[in-house]
Amino acid sequence: MSGTSMDGVDGVLVDISPASGGASSLRLVQRAFASVDLPQALRDELLALNSPGDNELHRAALAANALMQVYAQCVQQLCAQAGLAPADVAVIGAHGQTVRHRPGLFDGMGYTTQLVNGALLAELSGIAVACDFRSRDVAAGGQGAPLVPVFHQALWQSGAGFQCGSGTMAVLNLGGIANLSLLQPGRTPVGFDCGPANALLDGWCQLHTGQPYDADGRWAAQGQLQAALLQQLMAEPYIQQPPPKSTGRDLFNMEWLQQQLAAHPGMAPVDVQATLTAYTVQAAAHHLRTSAPDARRLLVCGGGVRNGEIMRQLAQALPGVIVESTLAHGMDPQAVEATAFAWLASKTWLREPIDMTAVTGARGPRVLGCLYPA
Repeated sequence: MSGTSMDGVDGVLVDISPASGGASSLRLVQRAFASVDLPQALRDELLALNSPGDNELHRAALAANALMQVYAQCVQQLCAQAGLAPADVAVIGAHGQTVRHRPGLFDGMGYTTQLVNGALLAELSGIAVACDFRSRDVAAGGQGAPLVPVFHQALWQSGAGFQCGSGTMAVLNLGGIANLSLLQPGRTPVGFDCGPANALLDGWCQLHTGQPYDADGRWAAQGQLQAALLQQLMAEPYIQQPPPKSTGRDLFNMEWLQQQLAAHPGMAPVDVQATLTAYTVQAAAHHLRTSAPDARRLLVCGGGVRNGEIMRQLAQALPGVIVESTLAHGMDPQAVEATAFAWLASKTWLREPIDMTAVTGARGPRVLGCLYPA
């Protein structure tokens, strides 16, 4: 998995098999975890490809090839850790790097674009590759994202050994974009992107401190929340839009942020960081209160879980809700999304359809992803 934060490639090697709890249940054993940094030149190119530019098709193809080289390194590290040969692994789930995400727009269908070269990764690794998971959902009228809520339900409400008790709960993934999964026992899960997270926080921090991210939220904690700016950010139409919905850097990017700041000249950069941190929290809290007011537990995963200021503010913004890392329930927060795509790859491998109707708005269950044999 290489997400919207573009900070690296996370990989897991897992055994996945059905559990005794029914068709949606699973037994999952993590065998290895690895994280490989993206070379700075590749990261810069991937960021640039999020916006229109010269010779995009050529540059995108080469960037996809370079990204597969990093994916292959991650696969090699995973196999080495677990003491396995490529022949021991059934399939790789390769998400690729999202550079455009515009479902439902332009021609009524829109598109989503992840830079990935499944054929090349299969050649480099000697393992079958499942990829392009989002396109079929968009073709079926869905948003194409988020795809993880069904996995979250199978993991934490299925008898897989990761239970969090009864009642409604939610999972908040804080990557470049924040997304929520709302899980109610006996009901189909609901999920949607709820606003920006590290995409803006990291970009602003890099611009003004030279650091790639705000470690533990310490810089934001030194600033003062700017209420007028926060109110303006919360008025962004996407925040008020009802689900199903998804977003990305197509909307929440540094150009969008500069447009918002134009009405607030002279604001101290540290105060902007403090306000962006509050925006991440308040957007997520708003969506949880409006979409699942009975939720009493929020599990947090993704890179943002390491931001202590975000975690502190989430607990403060959601009185009566237990806010905790997914690590408290058996899953490394950095590994959750990669594990989700391993699970999706297993579904592609078995040609099992997934019902994303209540999450993305797709017209019905579909087999997601395409498969490149080893």
